[in-house]
Amino acid sequence: YNAMIDRRPAAVVRAKDADDVAATVEFARENQLPFAARGGCHSVPGFGTIDEGVVADLSAMRAVSVDPKAQVARAQGGATWGDFNEATHEHSLATTGGIISTTGVAGLTLGGGIGYLTRGHGLACDNLVGAEVVTADGRVVRASADENADLLWALKGGSGNFGVATSLDFQLHPLSEIYGGPMFFELDHARDLLEWYRDFIADAPEQFGGFPAFQIAPPLPFIPEDRHGDTFVIFVACWAGPLDEGEAIVNKIKAVAPVVADHVGPMPYPALNSAFDGLVPAGLQHYWKANFVRELSDAAIDAHLEHGPKVPAVNSTMHVYPINGAAQRVGADETAFGHREANFAPVIAGMWPDPADNEANIAWVKDYYAATAPLSEEGGYVNFMASDDQDRVRANYGANYDRLVTVKRQYDPGNLFRSNQNIKP
Repeated sequence: YNAMIDRRPAAVVRAKDADDVAATVEFARENQLPFAARGGCHSVPGFGTIDEGVVADLSAMRAVSVDPKAQVARAQGGATWGDFNEATHEHSLATTGGIISTTGVAGLTLGGGIGYLTRGHGLACDNLVGAEVVTADGRVVRASADENADLLWALKGGSGNFGVATSLDFQLHPLSEIYGGPMFFELDHARDLLEWYRDFIADAPEQFGGFPAFQIAPPLPFIPEDRHGDTFVIFVACWAGPLDEGEAIVNKIKAVAPVVADHVGPMPYPALNSAFDGLVPAGLQHYWKANFVRELSDAAIDAHLEHGPKVPAVNSTMHVYPINGAAQRVGADETAFGHREANFAPVIAGMWPDPADNEANIAWVKDYYAATAPLSEEGGYVNFMASDDQDRVRANYGANYDRLVTVKRQYDPGNLFRSNQNIKP
């Protein structure tokens, strides 16, 4: 997915079921070979592949089944959120599932899982009610509230440290259509928009999701042609409450400043979840940085105003995701996701097509991060971490790190599963 990554495994096993994955894990362990699991293939640090080791490729395991009566869905370990949303939308059901539909269900969930529905229904991991996992000793085990409960706890934010998730069960929620979409504003109004967002989101109705961003305008038909390629501050709104209330909520955003262009209205939830897929195809160069934030302070807004408008490519962006609401009603020790005190999860996502631009564009990410990190929490969202963030592992897993080490010792004492933001046993 990230074209900066060029690793050469000794073998890739295209698994068809959990038994294939278990055999692959056993082979790697017995032959003392490095191991990696490849699911949705969206890992920016390239954790889905490994040099001179064995890769269990789950990308053929994409089935999603739905029990509409129980409002539960089961997704195989290689399923994407596009697969998941297609299956659940047939029943007018959904759960929290990221921003890009080509992202893997397993990888996003195991790292926490921030998405449009976080404020109303919690993180993706908060909706994880069970999983089938291949552990380091080659066993296929169930993790649920009643069976291997410590493993289920660790899977809820502890990333891929404890096993290979070959299927995941989610609590679903009634949802068919949302009201929302992107709105583009002139950069002159960026401060107004960020200050409005900071105040509004603190106690906004929990059915409201969405985030501000800096974005170069892509060549889309709803954007004036003479503005294609210009940089804007944008807001992507998602109202998951009653549709007849959506326009009034979105109009609060539009009242902040004149709108240059927008593509807002009622739409199926999967349409919004896939709206930006075209900006992030496989094969771009990627370098990301992130921290959690309790307060979007005036100084933080100043830093965003200095660096955000310098976004270097149409694929690159900076988003400030809200993670309050329902996500904060889960206790800090109830899941492995250890940062329930945070209100925001900003990400500086450097993405561009040409390797010749790497030095300049990585510098944009690093300079932006250097300006915002002192105004943020020490830890950040595991799913946004880069390959050079291993020294931040303890801070990123937060207050639950020591308990995660205990679970790691139980399920992976030899640290076979180390191609991740690694919790060492």
